[in-house]
Amino acid sequence: MAWYCSGSTNIELVENLFKVGLIKNERVKQAMIGVDRAHYAPSRPYSDSPQPIGYGATISAPHMHGHACEYLIDYLKPGARVLDIGSGSGYLTHVLANLVIDSSDTGPGQVIGVDHIPQLVDLARNNMNKSDKGQELQASEKVRFITADGRLGWKDGAPYDAIHVGAAAEELHSVLVDQLRAPGRLFIPVEAENDGTTLSSLGLGGGQYIWVVDKKEDGSVQKEKVFQVSYVPLTDAPSA
Repeated sequence: MAWYCSGSTNIELVENLFKVGLIKNERVKQAMIGVDRAHYAPSRPYSDSPQPIGYGATISAPHMHGHACEYLIDYLKPGARVLDIGSGSGYLTHVLANLVIDSSDTGPGQVIGVDHIPQLVDLARNNMNKSDKGQELQASEKVRFITADGRLGWKDGAPYDAIHVGAAAEELHSVLVDQLRAPGRLFIPVEAENDGTTLSSLGLGGGQYIWVVDKKEDGSVQKEKVFQVSYVPLTDAPSA
């Protein structure tokens, strides 16, 4: 169904995703309309499909970005702090910023994008600078892009109301859960054979699955496996 949703403009793409129910939340819809995907996708920007962005990385299909935002939406209130791991071209980082940073630019909201590939960090910064809003967000440091190992999160900005991971982890990294606020939510794709679950007991095969991990107000942690996906791995930077 998803590929039917492609459009000739950014608005048409997002409206088509909304019409068929691949995006359901109005706030997510407006946040995605507010970020021109052409600034972040190197070709066919309004196609509902993943695309390579270089250095072994991809930008996910827009319907996947919508799903990620909707699973996190209860924690993406104005003023929230968000960590976007595997920020790549910077697209979703900008969408998340639209959800948590007030237009007055005086609130505490901040989104930090982390990628282990320096060239992609530079790409994300340059992409955001293609719009006036993106320039303002970076100048105010409401959006920051950091070169770091995303498997370790970014402790200096913690705690986070929401953490999004845009590449498949080998395991559910406990350090990321530690960096969540209580309450807070982590959205992360994990290799199934390494997620600590007995797959046969769930009737599931191998592959990657999205996990939603909630840290409750009392500090307890609840984990839920929600759907199967295919992401590039969350690994070391490629060799030169």
